[in-house]
Order: sequence, then structure tokens, then C-alpha cells
Amino acid sequence: MKLKYVGILTVISILFSGAGATAGTLFDLYAGATIGAGAATMFLDGSDETHSAQSYGAVIGLDIPVFRFELEYNYMSPEDANLHLGMINAYAKLPTPVIKPYLGIGAGSIFGGKAGEIDIESVMAYQGMLGATFDVPVLPIKIDAEGRALYAPNLYDVENVSPDLLQYELRLKLRYIF
Repeated sequence: MKLKYVGILTVISILFSGAGATAGTLFDLYAGATIGAGAATMFLDGSDETHSAQSYGAVIGLDIPVFRFELEYNYMSPEDANLHLGMINAYAKLPTPVIKPYLGIGAGSIFGGKAGEIDIESVMAYQGMLGATFDVPVLPIKIDAEGRALYAPNLYDVENVSPDLLQYELRLKLRYIF
């Protein structure tokens, strides 16, 4: 029983000491996970159809006082598609004490997946994000709540038909600061 309490106290001590270790440094390295839900629209031959969409992902990045840069991977499932997305993102943020609003942009590629029965090889993608970062006191954890709009032109080309994808969603991102 005492061993259980020693283990719990050790974990709490490590988490609290980790938060203090990053104080005073010019930049923070982080890794995290994202989850999002929203809607996706395929624009094809003047018509459009909107369906629900989800995304799951991982990020790794560098956080400095006014800017943040990150690499992002997402698995997305808009409409009847399953897509893999890699992005490079840049954020500008207001350095306020607890809640930090930010604006971000990203560019990258949908590098694989399927849309219906059609294989997706490589398509450029662009995104814009607007959100806020919440610092968890004492712990080396930050939570981002953001809205994202993702655009991928010419998702695939079959018989001279190239639909565009627009996915907009609300996302939560949990980041651990090293």
C-alpha cells in the first residue's frame, strides 16, 4: 500500500518539476495529439454535397514567445474518403498570461488514401486556423481549441473530373512541453 503512494507521489513530482524546467528558456519543444469534427464539402461540376468529417492526428513543434511552428500529420475521413495529410504550420499568437489567442496558416500535402474507390496519390493542401491556447497551471501541458478550414484543390482526376475538397472543423489539441 505504501509503495502505491510512493509511486503516485513520484509521478506528481516529475510532472511538477517538468513544468518548472522549461521556465526561463527561449523556446519550448512539444509533441501532441489532435482530434477534430466538422463537415466536408466536395465541389464537383458546379454541385456540392456536405457530409460530416472527422480527423485525428499528431504534432511536433517549436513554441517561441510570439510564434509557433509545427509539423502535423492527420488521418481524415471526410465523406466517403480516407486521407493522410502532412502539413507545416506557422502560428502568430498574443503572449498573454493564461489564454493565448492565435492565428495560423499551413501548407502541405494529402499524400495517400482513397476517395470512394479512387486512389489519392499526392495533392497540395492549405489550411487556416483560429484558436486559443490554454495553459494548464503547474503541468507542462497546453490545450488548444481551434477552428480549422482545410482546402485541397483537384483532389483526384478521373475522366477530366477534378473535385475540390473543403473541410472545416473544430479541433482540440493536447500538447506536452518537453
